[in-house]
Amino acid sequence: MLRTNVEKLVKISVMGEVSSPVFWRSAYRISAEGKPGGIEHVLVDFPPETLEKLLIGDKILIKAFGVGLELLDYPEIKVMNMDPRFLEAINPQPVGDKLEIPVTHIIPAAIMGSGLGANQTYSGDYDIQLFDEPTVKEYGLEDLRLGDLVAIQDADHSYGRIYRKGAISIGIVVHSNCVTSGHGPGVTTLFTSKTGKIIPRIDSNANIAKLLKLRDDL
Repeated sequence: MLRTNVEKLVKISVMGEVSSPVFWRSAYRISAEGKPGGIEHVLVDFPPETLEKLLIGDKILIKAFGVGLELLDYPEIKVMNMDPRFLEAINPQPVGDKLEIPVTHIIPAAIMGSGLGANQTYSGDYDIQLFDEPTVKEYGLEDLRLGDLVAIQDADHSYGRIYRKGAISIGIVVHSNCVTSGHGPGVTTLFTSKTGKIIPRIDSNANIAKLLKLRDDL
């Protein structure tokens, strides 16, 4: 098991309510074309029987745990946006001074769009542009799913999102595709190493729903 500073972390509670998706100040309309709505909100994967009982306006208490999480033996790998229990479920494997982490896909930095240049990665996301069909086929991106863990090559997310040769970041797909220029499936960062201390390992089961045993229909 990886050594972390979990005993020093503080749990955070946030009160919210079930709401309609919003795009700027007005509700956006779901369509075949797709529109970006941002990811500055909490997404919850409820089982179908719970969804049937929820109404717009229902109050929900979210308890978050993981802000400030560190890997004590891997100082060149930063962790963010992650509960320690999810880290255990991902189960990164030590390989010398690197960690091998399961991912469903490897993404070239060249097709990353909206989100590049953000000055921090503790909120928001980084969009994978799927406009170039040859690249989509080359990297097998046709079957990207919500919740997939993906590796982004030559991407350093230590202090915002920048291109850095040899760096690598691991994130989770948090929203679906979009036809608006510069947009696509959004990725929220989980791990990053500007010195390339992460080894991505392809595993089709590297999806949060499977790792946390939330669903069995994927």
